[in-house]
Formats: sequence, structure tokens, C-alpha cells
Amino acid sequence: MELVLEETSAEADEIEEETLKSPAKDIRLYRTHFPGAVRQKAYKFDGLGNYFTKEWDLTEGRGREFCWYHVELPKGNHKLSLSAQYLIDVLCPPLKLQDILMLVSNGPYFGYIDGALVFRVNSPGPATSNFTLRLAARITQNSVITVSLGRIPRLSFSPVGQSLLSEIPSIETPGLVIDDKTGSNGIVIREHVLEFLLTMNHSEEADNPVPRSVSNLLVHIVDRHMDHIQDIVIELEIELDTVELELDKGGFALKKQLLDDRRFPKMHLNLQRLLQVVAHGEQVFPRVKEKSATKSWFKSEDIVSLEEIIGRLRRLKENLGFIVNRVTVIQAGLDSWQAEQINRKLYYLSFLSMIFLPLSIVTGVFGMNVGGLPWTEQNDPSFKDGFRNVMILCVAILLFLLLCVAFPYLYAHISAWRRRRALRRSWSINRKPFVRRTLLGGRFQTGSYVRV
Repeated sequence: MELVLEETSAEADEIEEETLKSPAKDIRLYRTHFPGAVRQKAYKFDGLGNYFTKEWDLTEGRGREFCWYHVELPKGNHKLSLSAQYLIDVLCPPLKLQDILMLVSNGPYFGYIDGALVFRVNSPGPATSNFTLRLAARITQNSVITVSLGRIPRLSFSPVGQSLLSEIPSIETPGLVIDDKTGSNGIVIREHVLEFLLTMNHSEEADNPVPRSVSNLLVHIVDRHMDHIQDIVIELEIELDTVELELDKGGFALKKQLLDDRRFPKMHLNLQRLLQVVAHGEQVFPRVKEKSATKSWFKSEDIVSLEEIIGRLRRLKENLGFIVNRVTVIQAGLDSWQAEQINRKLYYLSFLSMIFLPLSIVTGVFGMNVGGLPWTEQNDPSFKDGFRNVMILCVAILLFLLLCVAFPYLYAHISAWRRRRALRRSWSINRKPFVRRTLLGGRFQTGSYVRV
């Protein structure tokens, strides 16, 4: 036993010495498994309205059966190459490297790879942002493989009779005790879930019927992707409405805080990212509809559903344009308010400069150390009131400057008062009876005309 250990240690020492002697040979360790980094979901559908969870083997269904494999990439601060390594680890057999790179790359894409329909609407941007949305799919006649960045809400299924909104639910609160006799067969919903449903108004989307074909599944995936975008847009609208109400009630501190936090420029950037996601969908989904219509396994009613989703996407783009205009108008209002505050401060500063500039000139002239200046001979009794005379001169200059500043305001006030007086007189004359006005106006008759 000792001999075997000695031989093993000797071989290890020889390998170490050879490694040290040949530095040109690099020993690289490639990590091929990322435990817990990627969420995987696998479903099997029988084509009759039933589904089952299955193992992650990437096999296709047979006959009417079809499978769905979904991968959720983590929303972390990582590069795109790391996401590709995640997919290679999960999908490499049986998918090829070309298929995986098509699924994980950025930008819009649609095409056929090895007989499979592949599309993606991956928007570039930081993966940690909630406004960076990515969805890619590889579709065959009996299998669907999808890749998303983070979780897509309401992507799972619920039978028609088991929806949260098919019955009146009971709200789950910490102090609520439900009787087993009356509440055993009812639906209990959490309070924050009910608030979410009331805010987002997803009564139709809360009930996801189980797809009976691959075309139903594709429509379901695209529709849930659109719901996700719609939820983000609704949250932005709610936030914008709240900020507008705060601006109507708030004052100087709130506006300054909004400008310091750069809240609206950040919101504008997020809206541009959403517009990019919608633009990618406008490029890809019509082509998906056109190419899917040529497939025998794609149902005609699902083609109509895709057309409705495309129309919904266009309406969503218009809504985003309206929100962008609202954000631009609010930001322009804040910028004008900030410019007004700066101009007001500069006005006060210029007013103070106008007051103290002549006074500083007077004090500078009399502060010169030269001879011949009036009221500066200290020994002559006749010039003992020199300081008082200089102060009177400064006050006279100050009053003259104040009069110059207040003259436009006084002139405007007097002109407005004269206009109001003339308008009041004309109104009192017009309210007199017609006979009296004619008699009074007869003195101003010239020829056969009455002066008006």
C-alpha cells in the first residue's frame, strides 16, 4: 500500500515538473454546468386539453402530442456571452451552436433553421433593467423551445373551471379565519394579488386555457409577452399620473427634487426601450403570421389571433407615443420653471448690482489718495460737513435709481387704471335707456348721421 502511494506521488511530481518546464501549455478548466442559474420548465400536452410536467430531455411529441421547453435566463448584471453559455449548457444536445446563438442574440430575427421556425424579439440593454425584454422561440410541428429574460407573468396555465376570477374569491388576511364547512370548496386569493388584478384589469388574461395544438401554444406565448409589455406601460401611466398630481399640489421642494433625481429623463429612456421592444415585435410578428399560414399544422383561427395581437401591438405603440409626449411636456415645464427661478435670482442680483455700483463709484472717488477733492480738507472748519454731504449725494443717487426702476411699473399701473375707467364709463353709457342715449347723442349729430 505504501508503495502504491509512493508511486502515485512520484507520478504527480513528474506531471507538475513537466507543467512547470513547459509554460506554453495552458491548462484551462471550462465550466459546463451552472447549477441554479437557469430556471427550466418542461410540459407535455396530449392535444385534448390536458398537460403534464415532464423531464428535461428535449424530446418531441408524437402524433397529437407536443412538448414545450421553457428557459428563464437570470436578470443579473452579466454579459451576453454568459447567457449564451447558460443556453449551451441547457440546450446543447440536441440543438446545435447555430440554433442557440440565434436564440440568445440581440435584435429582431425570423427565419428557418433545420426546418424549425425561429424568431426572437430580444432588445439590447442592461439585463438588470425591467424595461429590457427578451423572448426567443424555436417551433417545430411537435415541440416548442422558448427562452426569456426573467419571468413572464401569467405564462403558466389554469383550466377554465379553476380560474381565480371564475368565482367570487375570499381575501386572505392574517386575522381572517375561514370556516372549513363553508370555505373548503371556495377560492382564497391573497390581498396583494387582488390589488394587482384590480390595478392591471386582467380579467380575461387571468384564465389561460390549455392549448390543444402548437399553434395555440405559440399564440399563448406571444399574447403573454404582449401582456407583459402592457403591464409595464400601465405601471408607467400610474406613476406618471401620481407625479402629475404631486406636481399640482407640491411646490418648490418637490419640483427641485424631481429635477435633482432626473426622474423624467430616466422615464423617457425607459419609454424608448419599450418603444424598441414594440418596434421589434412589429418587424417579427407579421412575418411569423405570414409564414405560419403556409403550414398545415397551424390553424386558421390562430392566424386570426395573431392578426389581433399585431393590431394590439400597433395600438400599444400609439399609446407609448402619447406617454412620451406627456413626459416631454412635463420635463419642458420643469425646465422652464428652473429657468424662471434662475432668471429671478439673476434679476435680484442685477438689481443689487445696480444699487451698489453707483455707491461704490462715489466711495471709490472719494477714497482716492489725491489732492483737490471737495470736502476732504480736515483742518478747514468750512468743510466739516463733508461726510454728511457725501451721504446725501449717495441717498439722492439711490432714490433716482429706484425711481428709474419703478417708473415702468407705475406707468403700466396708471395706464391700466385709465383703461378700466374708460371701459366703466362706456359700460355705464351703454346701459342707459335708448331714448336717453339718443337725446344725449343728438348734440353730436353731424348731418344725417348720429355719432356712435
